[in-house]
Amino acid sequence: MTDFAGLTSVLGSTLGAWYDFRDLNNLQRLITEWIADWGPDWLASIIAGVLGTLGILGVIGPTLLILIWVERKVIARFQQRYGPNRVGPKGLLQPVADAVKLILKEQLAPRAADKLIFFLPPVLIFVPGVLIWGVLPFGPRMSVADLNVGVLFLLAVSGTTVLVIFMAGWSSNNKYALFGAMRAVAMSISYEVPMVLALLTLVVFSGTMSINGIVEWQQQEDVIFILLFPLSAIAFFFAASAELNRTPADISEAESEIVAGYHTEYSGMRFGLFYAVELGNTLVVSAFIATFFLGGWWLWGLDQWVPSWIILLAKTGAVYFLLIWTRGTLPRLRVDQLMSFCWKALVPATLLFVVVAFVERTLLISEGWDTTVALPIMAVFNIALTLGAIMLFARVSRPAALRRPARIRMAGTEIGGLRAARQVASRTEEPQFQVGGD
Repeated sequence: MTDFAGLTSVLGSTLGAWYDFRDLNNLQRLITEWIADWGPDWLASIIAGVLGTLGILGVIGPTLLILIWVERKVIARFQQRYGPNRVGPKGLLQPVADAVKLILKEQLAPRAADKLIFFLPPVLIFVPGVLIWGVLPFGPRMSVADLNVGVLFLLAVSGTTVLVIFMAGWSSNNKYALFGAMRAVAMSISYEVPMVLALLTLVVFSGTMSINGIVEWQQQEDVIFILLFPLSAIAFFFAASAELNRTPADISEAESEIVAGYHTEYSGMRFGLFYAVELGNTLVVSAFIATFFLGGWWLWGLDQWVPSWIILLAKTGAVYFLLIWTRGTLPRLRVDQLMSFCWKALVPATLLFVVVAFVERTLLISEGWDTTVALPIMAVFNIALTLGAIMLFARVSRPAALRRPARIRMAGTEIGGLRAARQVASRTEEPQFQVGGD
């Protein structure tokens, strides 16, 4: 008993010294160093990567089921209805019931489809989502892979999703599925440009392509990028919404136009996988918006008292709610409207802010300005520039009828309306011709 008590005390002190709830990476470090004591270093590195991957998958799976319920409930409140409320308390078990239903459904495939390529997309579409989670920093030294080119890795991996979508649409041998896939390709290629330019603004100004480095720069300068470059944040938000194929940019899945888009021919759990990946990508996009523009795991010293990963999850939840808000309130845009908004509004605006970031970064370095004074001035200037750009876009994009002079619009209202109806009524009552007579 004495030996057992001594062993437990040693283990307790070791775990107390190593494991701190403010840094989940300590548990992984404890396990890998224990493996390195009796095994080769390469085995410890492989096990560290496997543990990180299993941790990500273990969090994503239950989170997706919760997000399905949350999204349906929130959208129902926006639309003044109850949402799921039958299965389980408050409808909490409705996502489980839906998953069971999809699993039990028959897996169908078109007779003329390319069978191999048709079966691959539901599986391959998970790969980019899991890889992107690997470079997301949940705190200092809390990422599976802390790459010094993390921004480039994020853009490269996220761009491969559109290839999987096109595989699904083309292999189905369905015209509507192919149309949906072609729409997704066109929209993804277009909105990748403002997304890259928005992130290029941060890379230029912070001087690093490391995602952890961008968060640490915001912590060091005591500022978040949404205050310095608000237009870049807005552009990234809209571009990411288009990449996710969510309302108001879900033209590749427009039910009223092309049935269900690129996954028209998928049934059962194959369709469920596409739906789950869409929710997972929405969550990871929310996490990266919180990381790039809201400071990530840092929050003005609060991260010294609250676990950093909880701060990141809170910011991610706020951005995710904003994505649900836009989905529940905004109508679907036409494909020409989406493309016009991208190339005529987002691309010039983000390109302008890249130039602004170059100039401001050069002034900070060459002139040696004090950042505590220069950054607030730059923030005020950039916010004013953002408001001016939004007002200019709102003025230019108004319909032609609203841009006419006021006297023409007044004349139109005077001619039309009740007066025009009375004139038409009076004319119909008068005889148009006479038959016979003098």
